[in-house]
Order: sequence, then C-alpha cells, then structure tokens
Amino acid sequence: MRDFYDASSPAPLDQAHGLRQLFAGGTRQRLLPLVANPHVAFGSVVLDRLAAVLAASGRQVLVVDAGAGAPPAHELARLDLAVCIERIAPRVAYLPARGLPMGYVDTRGSAGSFIDALQAAAPWADAIVLHAESHEMARLLVRRSARPLLMGADHPESLKHAYAGMKLLVQRCGLMGYDLLLAAAPQSPRLQGIVHSLAQCADGFLGALLHHSAVIDPAGDPAAAPDRDLHGLLAGQLALDDTPWNPAAAGAHHRAPAAAEVRN
Repeated sequence: MRDFYDASSPAPLDQAHGLRQLFAGGTRQRLLPLVANPHVAFGSVVLDRLAAVLAASGRQVLVVDAGAGAPPAHELARLDLAVCIERIAPRVAYLPARGLPMGYVDTRGSAGSFIDALQAAAPWADAIVLHAESHEMARLLVRRSARPLLMGADHPESLKHAYAGMKLLVQRCGLMGYDLLLAAAPQSPRLQGIVHSLAQCADGFLGALLHHSAVIDPAGDPAAAPDRDLHGLLAGQLALDDTPWNPAAAGAHHRAPAAAEVRN
C-alpha cells in the first residue's frame, strides 16, 4: 500500500463525530471483499482510501491484499498468519497475501477457511478488507453471505471486467448484491452512464442488484472527508450479516445469465 493516509492524524471534529455516528454498531468482525480489476490503474489508492475512512471511524482495520499485483505472501504465512501482519498505521494493518488463498482450498473448491484463519489471526480487527481476483474471490466466498465490492474506472474495459467478475460470483456463489467503487475524477462526464449501464446489465442479465456506488478521486486529498456516497456505501457494508449460508438454496430461483457484453 503506497502513500497511506495515517488515520491517526487530527481530523475536523465534525467529520470524526459524523463517522462515528454513521458506523456505530457492534464489534463483530466485518468482511469487505474487494474484487480486483486489472483495468483500474489506481487500485492501491482504493485500498488506501477504504482503510483510511474505516480507521477514521474508529475501526481497527486489516487490509489483506491477495491480488495479482500484490507482494507475495511471506514464507511463514502458511504456518502463522499473525506474525506476517504488518502494522502500517495506529489503526491499520496490512497482510501481503498473493497466492495464499490457494493453500486453503478444500475438496469442494472452497477457500473460505482462509477468511476464518484471517479472523483468528487478527481478533482485534473490526473490519477486514480482502482484495482478490474474481476467480479467487469465488472460492473465498462459497457458502458465505457477502456483498462484493467491484472496482471500475471511467473507461469501457474496466466496466467489462467488473461485469465479468460479477457474473462469475453470481454463477459460482449465488451472490446477488454488489457495490461499485469508481477510481476516477469526480467531474468525469462518463460516471453516471457507467453506473447506470452496470446496474442495468446486472439486473437484466443476471438478476443481480447494484446497491451503492461511490467515486474515489485518485488525485484527491487522502485526508479529505469522504463524500456522502462513500459514507453510505461503507455503512451498508458494515451493517451486513456475513454469516455462512447455503448458496444452492438461495440461487434456486436465479434467472439464467445471458451472454452479453456491458456496453459503454
């Protein structure tokens, strides 16, 4: 994680108070699954910003980067995850985990025990941000209730990749709710169309729902207060019940996905 905003630095009183009110709730660990997108040039900025906002709300955050561009997992990680977790700010820790979930795949193709291992290795973490490629995320989220966070930018290839990731998770995990984070300049004229297009395709072809979207400006001030959209998106994520579930039963009434491209 580069250029990480230290969430312990002083913030305006009204911002900190608003964040604490917005994210008030129980202390149970929350999983925020962030689906990697190679067509988003500022994926690390998205990770940094999510961690900073969560930390500013008073949460203890563990960022687990298992994406294709992440550093490889430490050789000790397969023996003891806890010793490989690096504290990078007072409320934020980081675990490089490229390739690590594959070591947890069981006979049914699920790597869900990796999430259990993370929660056990970091019992102090209120929120775990897990960044992984869509095919790995499909293994991680089998039999688990979650609302994956998709990433995109203001160009067509990123949108197609986000849709493809959603389609894979619908088909393999039966997950029907998603959020979208766009790494783009807020003034981009394409953003509204991107959100509308992805939401339309999700509903029309997959029967899935895009709940919330928010823009993270890669060139913005990392210490600036998050806007209302990002507030709402994260508040919704933290309120989810992410207990294990039976995707076969939940997916019994899914509409069959149609072959289609997300149009720009």
